[in-house]
Amino acid sequence: MTRKFDNPVVGGFFPDPSVCRVGDDYYLVCSSFEYFPGVPVLHSRDLVHWRQLGNVLDRPEQLPLPADAVASRGIYAPTIRHHDGLFYLITTNVSHGGNFIVTATDPAGPWSDPVWIDLPGIDPDLAWDEDGNCWCAFQGVQVARIDPLAGEVLEGPWPIWSGTGLQWPEAPHLYRIGDWWYLMIAEGGTERGHTVAIARARSPRGPYEPAPHNPILTHRGTDRPVQSTGHADLVSTPDGEWWMVLLATRPRGFTPGFHVLGRETFLTPVEWVDGWPRVGPVELTERAPTPWHPLDAPPVRDDFTAPDLGPEWISPRSRPAGSWSLTEHPGLTLHATGPTLDEPGHTFIGRRQQHQECRAATLVDPGAGRAGLSVRLDETHHYDVEVAAGRVEVVARIGPLRQTVAGVDVAEGPVTLAVTTRLPEPDDGHLGPDLVGFHVNGTLLCELDGRYLSTEVATGFTGRVIGMYVTEGSASFEWFDYGPA
Repeated sequence: MTRKFDNPVVGGFFPDPSVCRVGDDYYLVCSSFEYFPGVPVLHSRDLVHWRQLGNVLDRPEQLPLPADAVASRGIYAPTIRHHDGLFYLITTNVSHGGNFIVTATDPAGPWSDPVWIDLPGIDPDLAWDEDGNCWCAFQGVQVARIDPLAGEVLEGPWPIWSGTGLQWPEAPHLYRIGDWWYLMIAEGGTERGHTVAIARARSPRGPYEPAPHNPILTHRGTDRPVQSTGHADLVSTPDGEWWMVLLATRPRGFTPGFHVLGRETFLTPVEWVDGWPRVGPVELTERAPTPWHPLDAPPVRDDFTAPDLGPEWISPRSRPAGSWSLTEHPGLTLHATGPTLDEPGHTFIGRRQQHQECRAATLVDPGAGRAGLSVRLDETHHYDVEVAAGRVEVVARIGPLRQTVAGVDVAEGPVTLAVTTRLPEPDDGHLGPDLVGFHVNGTLLCELDGRYLSTEVATGFTGRVIGMYVTEGSASFEWFDYGPA
């Protein structure tokens, strides 16, 4: 019996995937933009079932972000590779410093401090030839010979291929396969016109011959449920199969469609025909790779009893040591560092929304403070359910507008706040992608149209993050639940 798997293999805001295999193990990294810690690293034994090991950039000195860094800036498009017993990760901090490399002997960390490299552009890649030379390709597309440990540019850079003529030739990856060097890139922008194209040469320097059937993958101009396919990376299995990881979106709702979870990581099989990779359309259900190593579902509840926060928890730009504690009270204690979620500098700890229909909840004691749950895209696009002074209110921030849309009085002390998302029934009059519900102690206060927390409205490169926050005083969160509805 042929096994099947469901796409995406990593749901939610996990864009720009890069993958490498070491023996029977696969390691995947993704962009993290303005969030700290940065660059999630995940592990799998079969390319389908993934578990987050940690974050590559988990120390402030590795991830210097200005306090006012613009949303959807920060860390762009990492590449992970393994060479001579060492893991390398190269990426770009577009808000501070440009391109840099970190290394580790264990992908779970710790990773080294950054080695900065004087190369322009974004989306850098690393590849080694048979003589041990390291080649770095980047947006444009250009290539340079570098010393990755010293951060030195030894030769170049030179332009090597401009793609097929579409905008934004980027996300290059170089592979030595057989007698050829293959250069795979993304084109057309990371939106609905996204494509994957490939060329090959006898040397990393070129000249490159484009594939006769470019683009090798695109869903542009189709009505498929998976859109924006691109920014891909290739990997082979131990038994010689080839697979592609890529980003894509699942827009819903009336035209133009809205994607709310961000750009997610998908998996699709690759066949080689006449020396070129062939990729079919990316389906929501695909045949599985030969190895099959399912994982237990992650626990729904985090009681915050571990000595540190789990790797899934992220914060915008930074997480100052004095803003949170796991030892002051049972659970997680947050201290306000800013008076509003509408500007950078606030205390927020959240996790990516990974399912189109989900439920998140927490038991919060606000004390004399103001605290709650927020569904966040950025400072000007978020929905909040918050408690202060014996009252729970739902607040919507959409662009320049901020409005309290529902409220109820509650008794002093701990209160359970919850957020749910659900897909509208066909023909029920809702034209958005989903409905976001807000609950207090099990009672629904209101539902809001989810389109205003989508990339199509807010712009940017990220997806929804659901999290706990404090904007006045301090509050304790005894537990946090998250799971599919």
